[in-house]
Amino acid sequence: MQLKDQVAVVTGSGQGIGRAIAEALAREGASIVISDINAQLAQKTADEIKSKYGVDTLAVDGNVSILADCDKLVQKTLDKFSKINILINNAGITRDNLILRMSEAEWDSVISVNLKGVFNCIKAACRVMLKQRSGRIVNIASVVGLMGNAGQANYSASKGGVIALTKTCAREFSSRNILVNAIAPGFIQTAMTDALTDEQKTKLAEQIPLGRLGTAEDVAKAAVFLCTDASSYITGEIISVNGGMYM
Repeated sequence: MQLKDQVAVVTGSGQGIGRAIAEALAREGASIVISDINAQLAQKTADEIKSKYGVDTLAVDGNVSILADCDKLVQKTLDKFSKINILINNAGITRDNLILRMSEAEWDSVISVNLKGVFNCIKAACRVMLKQRSGRIVNIASVVGLMGNAGQANYSASKGGVIALTKTCAREFSSRNILVNAIAPGFIQTAMTDALTDEQKTKLAEQIPLGRLGTAEDVAKAAVFLCTDASSYITGEIISVNGGMYM
């Protein structure tokens, strides 16, 4: 129970990697705020985590690309728990296309959710953490934010921006004992990869030295590490969880 009495807000946590992180933090005793654009899914996940781990939970729906929704998320969290110890910025979308064919709407939507959304949530939560003089912020970036990827100019740019934002926030908040780090997952088994054929999955695995796609739990374990005392002297770092595909 490394996170007993801690309050963790996890965006995009109705399912997938976000849910896995929320569960891993709950397993360590943290109270969990499930934030998702899908209100029904958020409530269902919050109820299931509360039942499974015996921790207090809260579901808040909202769109991270809208600052007012992020302010609402923080206020509802404070109304129930009076503090925020951990913020996990996980919410994200993809709209893949080659640059030649990518529409302005495809570019804008991904940048708005994946990069502006992280800014919005940090801006909303940092006032609380600055006043507390403590906090942990973990931003979910991506391996493509480090290496780029054809057909993902918008996604790569957004995640590269998240990495730069992480380092800047780490410098700005360090004097108040707020540690800001990022995780850069590689190819992770999610609903998106479930739609791939076995042949496509095999080709992906061949690019990875460890020979397999990662799991949401692999990412969640790194998130727990960055939220506990085990990482108390780490800030501004990007932890790659990619099986060695990019070194």
